[in-house]
Parts: sequence; C-alpha cells; structure tokens
Amino acid sequence: MRLRYSVLGTGALGGFYGGLIARQGLDIHFLLHSDYEHVIEHGLRVDSKLGDFHLPTVNAHARSQDMPKCDVAIIGLKSTQNHLLEELLQPILHQESIVLVLQNGLNVEQTARGIVGPERVAGGCCFLCSNKVGPGHIRHLDYGRIVFGAYRGIDGKDPGPSKEILQQILDDMVASGIEAYLTDDLPTTKWKKLMWNIPFNGLSVLLNASTDAIMGDADSRLLARRISEEVRQIAQAAGSPIEPSYVDWVIDHTDDMVPYDSSMRLDFLGGRPIEVEAIYGNALQEAKRCGFSAPIVMTMYQQLKFMAGHRVASKQ
Repeated sequence: MRLRYSVLGTGALGGFYGGLIARQGLDIHFLLHSDYEHVIEHGLRVDSKLGDFHLPTVNAHARSQDMPKCDVAIIGLKSTQNHLLEELLQPILHQESIVLVLQNGLNVEQTARGIVGPERVAGGCCFLCSNKVGPGHIRHLDYGRIVFGAYRGIDGKDPGPSKEILQQILDDMVASGIEAYLTDDLPTTKWKKLMWNIPFNGLSVLLNASTDAIMGDADSRLLARRISEEVRQIAQAAGSPIEPSYVDWVIDHTDDMVPYDSSMRLDFLGGRPIEVEAIYGNALQEAKRCGFSAPIVMTMYQQLKFMAGHRVASKQ
C-alpha cells in the first residue's frame, strides 16, 4: 500500500524530513501558516549537508480542512502548540490513520493519544541540527537521525500501531534518504535524547550561549555533564537503564557538533513559548513518581519557568 503523509508544522524539523520525503516522490502534504503564500509561489528550499535541493512545487495547504485524508500525520509542531492538535488533526484523519509525534520531551504523545486512541500513536526522537532561516527555507546543519516506535502510554500498556505500518513508514523514510530506525523501547530512546536536551536546551537559555560556548568553558561544560548524569539517574529510576558511559557519548558528540543554537534558545530570543513542561516538567513528574530527587533539573525548571513567564509578562 502506498501511504499518504501529512506534515503539521513545516519548520526546521517538518520542512527538512518532509522535504526529503517529497523529493522522493511520495504523496505528502504540508500544512503551513505564515509561509503558505511564499511556498505556493516559490516552493520549498532545503540547504543540507546531505545536498541542497529545491522543490518548486509541493502540496501546500493553509488549512487542514483543505487537506486530503492521510495515512500518517507527522507532528512537527512544538509541544507548546499541542492545544491546537485536535482542531488540526480531525479533518485529515480516517479511521486507521497513524499519528507520528516528533517532538522534544517525555510523554508529549499523550495529546494525540487522547484524540485518536491508544492504538494509533507513535513517537520518535530526532537527533537533528536544523533551523528555519526564512520563509520556506530550511538549513540542515548536522545529524538527522530519527528513532521512532509505538507509543505505549505512561504506564507502558498501550498497544500502539502495528509493526507492519511502522515498518512501512521506516521503509519510506530510508528510501527518502533519512537515517531512520525503529525501536521497541521508545521510553529509553526518549531518555537518551533528554540527556542532551535537558542540559543543552536549558543552559543555552540560562547562559545565553550556543553549544560551542557552553562546551568551551570548563565550568559550564562540567555543569552540562552533571545535568546529563542526573537525567540518566532519573531514567534508571523510571525503568530505562542507560550505561554511565552514555554521558561521555553526549559530551563527545556535542564537542563534535557544529556550533549550534538550540531550538529553545532561538524560541526564547524570538519571543516564542519555550518547551519547559514537555522537556523538564514531564521528566520531573516521572522522577516524582519514582521517588527520585533531581535537584539540578528542578532548579533549571524553576529558572526557565520564571524566565518564560517574566518575558511574557514584560511584553504585556
């Protein structure tokens, strides 16, 4: 069966992966907001370390009500926009549609689960350095791996989508040039991503620094390592054992990464909401459930909540 895809959120993530899928000639439709007129006229442009490309014509839509029913809805929106998901998803789903949530954070799939049920939600982690640099213009800087699998709920008991449909999504991604993998253990994959997201997204805002600046200072580098280790310990308490050496992997790969402004820092500097609850609040909820104390992560959470709220208040 040939799958029809939709992308909700054609930004740094959705524009990059969706662009690769469209370049392969697969049936994919993009929901756009402010970029709609530009993309209709000029198409979608992706500058990538994998090779630059321009798609002069894509299936672009300004409203989900105008989109056809899809088999797989890829969620590229930030989790701060999840209150919009029901309105956006309802027009494009049929009774067997799968929702693939590619958002930062833990248990961000719960919103989609409440809309379509426990059998039709998958989640994934994107190990990606990519920015939206202009209307319909994505710049892919580094990495690009996706690891995804069935979302089984907070208690791990949901059935999730069938292995057959997940395998077909994987095959389409790989054929499109995406480095993609399936996992039977989505929670551990999420915790491994959080071992990078929690230290580096937060520190980039709190220290007003890019990754290379954080890694280039002895004190902030040590702090990032300690935060990553604390996240690993939360994961351990939550039933996702991760070897201590994975902290070394996180630090070493950040050393090797091109200088990068995290999405959280770019959102903060741009006056947009930041994903404090999805990345920090949900991880702390899991720590509390397990009776685990996470003082550094809690401190970051409190600081980031203050900064986000204070910035919003100062603009009113």
